[in-house]
Amino acid sequence: MVSRLRVRARSRGAAPTASASSLVALVCALILGPVWQPAYADSLPDTIDRIRPSIVGVGTAYPPRQPNRKGDTVSYHGTGFVVGNGKQIITNAHVVAMKLDQKNRQSLAIFTGHGTDATVRFAQLVSTDHEHDLALLSFKGGALPALTLGDSSRVREGQDIAFTGFPIGVVLGLYPVTHRGIVAAISPLARPMEKARSINPAQRHRLRNPYDVFQLDGTAYPGNSGSPVYLPGTGEVIGVINSVAVKKTKESLLKNPSGITYAIPASHIQVLFDAVPQ
Repeated sequence: MVSRLRVRARSRGAAPTASASSLVALVCALILGPVWQPAYADSLPDTIDRIRPSIVGVGTAYPPRQPNRKGDTVSYHGTGFVVGNGKQIITNAHVVAMKLDQKNRQSLAIFTGHGTDATVRFAQLVSTDHEHDLALLSFKGGALPALTLGDSSRVREGQDIAFTGFPIGVVLGLYPVTHRGIVAAISPLARPMEKARSINPAQRHRLRNPYDVFQLDGTAYPGNSGSPVYLPGTGEVIGVINSVAVKKTKESLLKNPSGITYAIPASHIQVLFDAVPQ
């Protein structure tokens, strides 16, 4: 029994002996269960260096020297990250929900590279999961390093996280920005309403198809939509930053939506791959 455990010390206030410490750890493990430990752990700066080539801007672009175009040739809408075979991108569905100027051959595009030497690669939409506001893109050109998807079902409240993206777009060059924080809460996307007539169609659908989202103690900005949320020590992706779709449901009753940052668990990404014809 835990209540019978006694730890001997050499003097009052002294630290437990090595054997006593091991015994305490064993008892805690038996009580609390196994703790999710990464296979390896780097410092956050090392992790950022490793994942930076996998973070891309997502937007639109016109072909070079388009004769009928006036104004900007590229437009930035959000962030994405490389997965799968190295030529696939995950982002939010609302990031790519724009009408393209097909007459002048405008196309979805991703922005790669670092600094002012950004490279534009044309992309296409492969599949969309509007339920979880996620989209899968593919792009032309050589493969990029793909991020590893972690097990989001094992995420715990209070766990350290980080996310990297482009909160102010690519206006000043392709400089990814990293924020860190914790998983503040794991809560349902939608909650029951007191009055049935106050429920709009979107909320009704969410209530019939509920799932949890991560509420983060970390500040994201509009350009961060689609940014990967990952474990600081391993870079394993556990979620995707999403404020637009979540706030429309979770904070629909608020006159002024909060500045809380939300993320869609990475487990829902598999839906996008399942929708791709084999």
